[in-house]
Amino acid sequence: MATIQGQGDQKEERKRKESILDLSKYLEKNIRVKFAGGREAAGVLKGYDPLLNLVLDNTTEVLRDPDDPYKLTDDTRMLGLVVCRGTSVVLICPVDGMESIPNPFVQQDA
Repeated sequence: MATIQGQGDQKEERKRKESILDLSKYLEKNIRVKFAGGREAAGVLKGYDPLLNLVLDNTTEVLRDPDDPYKLTDDTRMLGLVVCRGTSVVLICPVDGMESIPNPFVQQDA
């Protein structure tokens, strides 16, 4: 706990913010990160902090379709070492054991 000097001799105690996620099991492993705004990137998790700021190495960004910004393409762009701001992170998942499935809520052309 952190102690903060208040007015006079009163001391206030605050709890330190703890991360709700334990990302330590994903250190040095490939993860995929989705960001607010639709961007996606994959890389090796090198570090993180309680605010969910991430450090990824050997990072590749999955590019979006220029005609439809919500559709991802198979094209990628190599970024290298990246620091991801925690406030824009929406989803974190391991690359191993992940597969894309078609959206079951989109009506198929009959």
